[in-house]
Formats: sequence, structure tokens, C-alpha cells
Amino acid sequence: MPDQVLPKPQPQALDEFLREQGRALRAADQPPKSRDAWRQRRMQLRQAILAAMGPMPEKPCPLNARVLGALKRQGYRIEKLVFESRPDVWATANVYVPDPVKGKLPAVLVVHGHWAGARRDPVVQARCLGLVKLGFLVLAVDAFGAGERYTAPAPGTYHGALYGSTLWPTGHTLLGMQVYDNQRAVDYLRSRSEVDGDRLGVTGASGGGNQTMYAGALDERLKAVVPVCSVGTYQAYLQAACCVCEVLPGALRFAEEGDVLAMVAPRALMVINATRDAFQFSVGEAARSIARARPVFKLLDAAEKLQHTTFESGHAYSRPMREAMYGWMTRWLKNEGTGKPIPEPKHEIEKPEDLSCYPGGKRPKGFLLLPQFAAREGRAHLARLNAFKADHVEDWDSVAVYRRTQLRRQVFGDFPTAPKPAAELGKAEVAGQVRTTPVLLRPEARLPLPALLRQPVKQEGQSPVCMLLHLGGKTEALRHALAPALLERGWAVLAPDLRGTGETRPASDAIARAPDHNSAEHALWIGRPLLGQWVFDVQCLLDWLALQPALDRRRVAVVGIGQAGVVALCASGMLDDRVTAAAALGTPASYVTDEPYPAGTRMGLLAPGILRVGDVPHLAALTAPRRLVIAEGLSSQGKPLAAKALRDAFAFTRSIYALHKMDRQLTLAESVVAKEVVAALS
Repeated sequence: MPDQVLPKPQPQALDEFLREQGRALRAADQPPKSRDAWRQRRMQLRQAILAAMGPMPEKPCPLNARVLGALKRQGYRIEKLVFESRPDVWATANVYVPDPVKGKLPAVLVVHGHWAGARRDPVVQARCLGLVKLGFLVLAVDAFGAGERYTAPAPGTYHGALYGSTLWPTGHTLLGMQVYDNQRAVDYLRSRSEVDGDRLGVTGASGGGNQTMYAGALDERLKAVVPVCSVGTYQAYLQAACCVCEVLPGALRFAEEGDVLAMVAPRALMVINATRDAFQFSVGEAARSIARARPVFKLLDAAEKLQHTTFESGHAYSRPMREAMYGWMTRWLKNEGTGKPIPEPKHEIEKPEDLSCYPGGKRPKGFLLLPQFAAREGRAHLARLNAFKADHVEDWDSVAVYRRTQLRRQVFGDFPTAPKPAAELGKAEVAGQVRTTPVLLRPEARLPLPALLRQPVKQEGQSPVCMLLHLGGKTEALRHALAPALLERGWAVLAPDLRGTGETRPASDAIARAPDHNSAEHALWIGRPLLGQWVFDVQCLLDWLALQPALDRRRVAVVGIGQAGVVALCASGMLDDRVTAAAALGTPASYVTDEPYPAGTRMGLLAPGILRVGDVPHLAALTAPRRLVIAEGLSSQGKPLAAKALRDAFAFTRSIYALHKMDRQLTLAESVVAKEVVAALS
């Protein structure tokens, strides 16, 4: 009924939808029935995990390891080490060496997690010192983007949110960068003359425990693996905030966390949890993953090598936890004892600055930081994309079809079958010469998609219609000067709350300057980045608009305001039979940046690997030869582009319109003038 009062969308709807999707993806899982079945499953898991983590060098570069100094202490020394994990990517580390060295030593890689001082933090130092005093050589490495590898080294710096997600558009992940660094750290340990390369272990807590789990799963040179306060389930991540360094895009499409634990078998795995930890690292969630891994350990005759140990504690790597780890490492790397806890030797914590490879943060010129690495990789993609030259429209058309397919399937994780176009309509209200009708669609399951449809009251014949997008929601979209300008020229305007925006924005979604941090990460776990989900919402809205008799389906525009311009460009480029004109107003012109994305950037736009298909100008080119307006383009840091810079930024787009001999269909404007935008769309 058109006069009904529509139900108010619930902010938790997107969260619930993503959790349902996650559960459905793994609902049919069964444990392997034979060793051969597990061997095949393990190989598939390994391939899928590595693909999700992002590209890694086919051939490792020389480590070029250098010891920059050493601290001599009673019974051990601490070296200050740097090594090259990838070309121009240097890791900062400390090596704890027993002194004197007696025979070949077992060694342990220590990864730090989210402690304020990274590898030099007192909590991290404690386990390094305990291990070295027990006769282990220890290597502690700063994770990529942390400690001395952060842009401005200081206690408490954070490599997550908009810092670490700078990697995503290039196809890299912070998790993948860390995993590869840790593989190179193992390479380094095996290069040391003091080390027995067949007796290596790894341990860490929190984010470091997450690294530990993946290191153990993927690197069979590690014989003893102890993740601490980090193991839970992937499903639990859909109910919590987590760091970018823990996100494995699309993981729930091929695994649960217990499968990753099982990949350690038949090597030794001790999982440590705390009773007062966060839900995603809780004892109960960890027990579910342990139960999933245990049949594999039994299948491989390694049941005794899997142990789950819990402590009455909050999130920590406390002394009792460390002592449990010492016993486990001693049992499986020294073949001594029964694996029971070993008391921690007395030690003295060093001043963090004394452990620095580069005191005062003065790193050598060319020391590549995370944003600069992302920019380098992004520019490599741009060089490849911009090298495309077409002599005929047909050349571009075939490339465009391929890129649309890549976007849909590889970047967006594909779309579900669109539902039958249907909507609930609320009571219309008339103000002046404009009628406003509330609209409610449900593109998937019980997921609400509310919108407002505004139409001129006195309109003869069918109206052209513009879908006006804003990632702040429909209210923000309708506040823009373009909305009344369109109505004045006889256009209808449909402004939606794309999922997770406006009325449907989840509570407590913002973390560390990213307004959609949690929902963006949760969407990645199920393999469907928010950008792709937003484009699907636009598709469903277009399906509905096409059935409205008062609207002219031959004149349909999609306009994105601000960051929603990227959504509009993707939608117009992919849905070319439904959109006759498109515009991006006040939109960043590129994903590529030498700095972390600025505050307010939507992580939902940072679809992993999108730069493999195209940057913003290449996405815009998919709209050709239809009408396209790019006005008030911004740099990746949100600064306005002058006219020449805007033309240069969209040189590829211009070349494709020129190829079609449709230059006039493309409008590049330094500023947004609402009436001129309407004219360009008409």
C-alpha cells in the first residue's frame, strides 16, 4: 500500500547479514576422512591463502643482512640487525645470541603484535630474554609498518586502519607482507652458523599470534608454533573490530581458522588463550578451532603435538604464558622435558632506544615505508594499464568487457542473483512543487535498502531520473545543490542509503579515522568488498526504476558525490545497458598515494586488487561513449585538482572518448556548478 508507514531500518542489519553469509559459507564443512584427502585439502588451502594474501616475489632477493651494533650482556648479546626482505624493503630486528655458543642452537622467531614498542616493547623483550637465557637464539622483527618501520617511529603507533589498508588496492595485504617478512626471517635464521636450521620455532601474541599461526601453517621449517591470545574463529571476527593486519580477504570462502591450525600438523602446536580476552580470541572460540584441527593431528599420528592451554588473564603475554611456551619449545626443539612450564630466568629489560637500529628514527635515504611501497606497486599497475593503446573502438570494447568481468568476479567477489524488482512505498509528502516518496527495497535476504524518490509535481510525460549517491546516506545526497537543480529541470531524483550508510550504518563502525572500518573488514572476510556490494545495490535500484511508468528508462543517470563517485563510476561502467549518463563530483582521482589515506576515507572503497583492473580514470573510461561528468576532482589526499592536473589525471579516460569520437560526451570541470552538471547529463 502506498500510504503505509515503512519499517525503520535497523543499524545492525548489515552486521547480521554478513554473519549469516559467513555461516552459510562454511555450513557444509566436514573433517577429512583420510590422509590423502587432507593432503589434497591442505594443498588447496595453501594456494588459496597465499592468493588471498597478495603477490609475493617469485624469487627471494639477497638478504643483505647487516649487524649495526651489539649490546654485550652476562651470558648473551643483543645484535641490532637489518635485512632486506623484498627489494628496497628493509626489516629492523634484534638477535639475542647465547654467549658462549655451545654447538648448534635451536632458534625462535618472535613476532610482536600490537604492543606500544613493537619488537622493543618490554612485553616482547621479556620472552626474548627468557628464551636466550634458556639457550635459544632469538630473532625479534618489527612487523611491516610498525616500530622502526612506521612513518614516524614512536611508542603506540598503529599500522592498521587507513595506514595498512593503503596496500589493499594494489592487491597486497598487511598480513601477506608480514608473512613474507617472517619467511625471510626464517631464511636469515638458517643462514646463521650458530643455528640448527631443523630446530626452529615461532611465537607471538595478539597480532603477533596471528602472524605465528600463519607462519606455522605456511612454513614447514618451523617445528614448534605457539600463538598466544590470538586464536579464535573467522566467524568471531564478524562480531568484532580487528586490525587490518589480521584480515585475510575472502577467507571464509575457503576455510575456517581451525583449518589453518590443522596445517601445522604434524609439527608441534600450542595454542594459548586467556579467560578474559576479547570475544574473537576467547577460550570458547579457540576451542572450536582446536576441535576442527584435532582430527587432522590424530590422522597424522601427532595428537600429542597439539595442546590448548588457558590462563585466568586478560589480553597479554604474561609470565605464566611465557613459561608454558618455554616448556613447549624445550620439549620440541631441544627434545628435553615433557613440555610442562619452565620457570622464567631472571632478566633485565633494555631501554627501547638502546635496541634501536636507527636511533632517533634517522633511517637511511630510500628506506621504503608501507605507504611508499603501496605507491610503488600502484604506479607499476598504472604503467601497465596506461600502456594500452587502441587503434579501433573494437579493441577497447574487448578490453572493457574483460575488465568488467574482472571487476565483478575477481575484485567484487561476484554478485548474487538479483531479486525480482519490488519495493514498499511509504506515504508521499508534497512540499512546494516536489513530491517525496519513501521507498524500501531488500536486495538480499532481510537487508534493507531505504531511499527517497523526489519528483516534480507538475511534470508532463515521463521524467528522466538521476540516482544520487552519497556515502553519508540519502539525506546528505539530497542536501547537495545538484538535487534541486535536477528537480528544477524536470528530473526525478532517487537518493538511497546504500547498505551500511545513512540509516543503515552499523553502530560503532568507525575506528582510527576510518568511518566504516568494521563493516569494510567484515565484508572482506566473506569475499565481497563493500564497493562491490554498493554496486549491486545500485543494480537492484536500477532494476526497480526501470519498471516505474512515470520514469524514462532511456534517460537514467547515476551521480556520486564525494567518495561515492567511485561507486557511480563502477556502476555506470559495469551496468552500461541501464545507465545513460554518469558523474563523479568531488571524488578522488586516484587510489595511488605516497601517504596513508586521509581521515574520513571509506575503507569500503579499498577493494583488494582493484588497481589490477583500473584506477579511477580507467574505471571512468568504462562509461564511454555515454555522457560522463568529472567535476571538482581531488588528489588521493583530498586536495582539489586544478584544471590542467584534472585533465592530466584523466588522460586515459579522454583517450577512450577520443577513440569513440565522442569527446563532447566527456566533461571535465575544475568545480561543481549544479546547473552545468545537469546540462552535461541531459
